Amino acid sequence: MTTEIFFSSPKLGDISDEQLQRALYRFNLGELISFTPTSKGVGQQTLFLQSSTGNYVLKGNPLYPGQFIEEKYYIDHLRNTTTLPVPRLYIVDEAEDIFGWSYAIMSRLSGVHLSDPAAYVDLSDTEREQVASLLADTLAQMQRWKADRFGEYKPLEGRIVEFPEGYTSWLYNRIRYWLSDAGNYSMVTDQDIEWMESLLRDSEQAFNELSIPTFVMGDYKLDNLLFQRQGDAWGLSGIFDFTTGYFGDGLADVCRNMNMYLDRGEGEMAGRFIREYYLHTTSKSGFAERYRVHMLHQRVLDWGCAYAINEVTWDRELSFSAWASQFIELPEMSD
Repeated sequence: MTTEIFFSSPKLGDISDEQLQRALYRFNLGELISFTPTSKGVGQQTLFLQSSTGNYVLKGNPLYPGQFIEEKYYIDHLRNTTTLPVPRLYIVDEAEDIFGWSYAIMSRLSGVHLSDPAAYVDLSDTEREQVASLLADTLAQMQRWKADRFGEYKPLEGRIVEFPEGYTSWLYNRIRYWLSDAGNYSMVTDQDIEWMESLLRDSEQAFNELSIPTFVMGDYKLDNLLFQRQGDAWGLSGIFDFTTGYFGDGLADVCRNMNMYLDRGEGEMAGRFIREYYLHTTSKSGFAERYRVHMLHQRVLDWGCAYAINEVTWDRELSFSAWASQFIELPEMSD
């Protein structure tokens, strides 16, 4: 399931030069020169490979059956319908004879991670504005992809399967579940739950009126993007990691970057990003109401995760509702 939330993943383990060479030979990708772990690979699922034919990324030991087939489905569609810099090569080998698990080999994208504080801190205000605009434009390009149903792609079936009780119920039940789960690690009061339910009720009509399902990457953030200088400006040079994609309300994909900006105290950049996204999106009805719910959803996940791994960075005396309410309102939409 792409919409399942994974807090850990299987690691690649020990891999030999001989195994990697066999994988390269299988797809005529040349002689192995070197390999190194990736610095940003989630769950240690990835390796950088250098061979006589180029630079690649190996991704293996899937989180669920068909993970790489699913990623290939998204990447192939975006490569064929947009100008976004997704990997030009994405090969999936479902055979397990080499490593003991299936794997994918993709072309390695170039650029820098601006999620790295050391890289981001050196950006001027103008450059940061460029990046915020790129984030909005990239999201708009991805969200030109519309589907005929709200649901998730089932890679082993080769089709989009609808959410059984509809998109609104799926989303709302997901929020309720994860807030309940957060109660295992933190104080979640009846007042917090009542606040959440009131917010969900107030926004329900806006969700029920959504009629055109949009591609949602599910993990749209700086960690999964690469940038390069192009003359005096920054340009997007890579986008990857489509493990959590589905078809729903595209507005959901603004949350990771909005929270990044808000957590950094960059309210102006948050405003620029969401304003430009609003200009691009074709789904403007109920925008503020849907935004509140998606930001609530992300903050529920953030709250539960922070308490579970003991990395709370805010005042622990704050209730969940008092903390989350700081982030869920739409910024001023006029310049």
